[in-house]
Amino acid sequence: MLFFPISVFLLLPFTAYAAETVLGVYIFSRHGDRTPKSLPPANLTDLGYSQIFTSGTYFRNRYIASDAFSRIAGVNSDIVKQSQIIASAPLDTVLMNSAQGFLQGLYPPVGPRLGSDTLRNGSVVQAPLNGYQLIPIQTVTSGTGSEDSAWLQGSSNCAQAAVSSNEYFSTSDYNSLLASTTDFYKTLAPLVNGTCGPDEISYKNAYTIYDILNVASIHNASLPNSPVFTNSTLARLRTLADHHEFNLAYNSTAPIRAIAGSTLAAQILQALNNTIISQGKSKITIQFGAYASFVSFFGLANLTSLPNTNDAFYGVPDYASTMTFELFTTTEASPFPAVEDLQVRFLFHNGTTSEDSPPTPYPLFGQSSTELRWTDFQDGMNKFAVGGQEQWCRACGNSTGVCASAASPSSESGAGAGSDSRGSGNGVSKAVAGVIGAMVTLAVVLAVEATAMLVAGLRVVSKKRLASGNANGVVDGEANVEKR
Repeated sequence: MLFFPISVFLLLPFTAYAAETVLGVYIFSRHGDRTPKSLPPANLTDLGYSQIFTSGTYFRNRYIASDAFSRIAGVNSDIVKQSQIIASAPLDTVLMNSAQGFLQGLYPPVGPRLGSDTLRNGSVVQAPLNGYQLIPIQTVTSGTGSEDSAWLQGSSNCAQAAVSSNEYFSTSDYNSLLASTTDFYKTLAPLVNGTCGPDEISYKNAYTIYDILNVASIHNASLPNSPVFTNSTLARLRTLADHHEFNLAYNSTAPIRAIAGSTLAAQILQALNNTIISQGKSKITIQFGAYASFVSFFGLANLTSLPNTNDAFYGVPDYASTMTFELFTTTEASPFPAVEDLQVRFLFHNGTTSEDSPPTPYPLFGQSSTELRWTDFQDGMNKFAVGGQEQWCRACGNSTGVCASAASPSSESGAGAGSDSRGSGNGVSKAVAGVIGAMVTLAVVLAVEATAMLVAGLRVVSKKRLASGNANGVVDGEANVEKR
């Protein structure tokens, strides 16, 4: 995806933010360079490892290092404090390994001086790998196996999103491009026929074909020199793939198609809200994901309407691209500011982020300013955010597996959009309903026991009497009952 800044103003040095204090950040990153999806399992390459490590190093220098120019208030600079950071990625080899590489740049090895521990007996233990820092990576359910799936909705597991994306294949836009690019794709057959069948080499598989040849253009030194495969050919393939994937990921009249971006929006809100609720103790949230989340979020957040970006938000972002959300204040940072004093800034960078190529702020939701009050940001995100299992199941129309309970008649009658989660649907709170249920159950059990004892000729005996009898060497019945 080609990238052009929205304006010269936005490229001004970040010293313009000197009066601000960053309180927390959320970073969403794409993986680094990888092997092609069409040859699973895809793997992070050394180039990709380098790209993602470089980005991690940049964000360290921006937010964490002792001399960082936008240092997060109270963040540990050298030795990571686990309570300050949350990192997550789907169960996907490329994304998990990318997360590890990024964290290595964010909190690098601390060396023998800091990476050692003196024991009670006086001996000193050095941490392995020159003080390598271990940061746990949580798993998220959305996006599992995404880098082994060529189908954009292949890892979303959202039934309605898949139906919506498939509708693109019946549009006039798709059919027109399918017909007009037939000859172009046929010329590429000698380059991809080892992976794609003859009937697969068309605009229908625009991203798969681009992905194969893009990876080859980077790594395959034996790629035949052909007048067919030129830089202009690759550029055209990229443009077609961008258009193809954007239309699968977002449609303004079918919000469910952008479920990946809706889920991401809820996760962003939750992360930044955790910073607020914890009074700044939770500082950094880093999540890795596939390009579908980027593209669908671009559409939902109305970034596609920005002027002078040359359609920068209409395509697939490059490897190691990042979206960053800064929570900051222009008032005193201690004590933690009131909600009305909090603001959010969105930044995006296409490709590897570095000192020479930093992220750029952009306005969200069609606003003119790149700075939003927290409440306005929250309202804007909530318009399309989908958070929570039940809400996701209902939006996606899923009714099996983890969604089985959400599809049951009882859950449908007791919950829904705008319902009070504390109610049971009949004017009795869930807590009270639970107590009533427990009392009814206990009454039934006691009635059954009483009937059984009456029929069997048994009666209840106190433990004191039973103990007295046992002390005199008398065993009268079993446990706390005796025969009449």
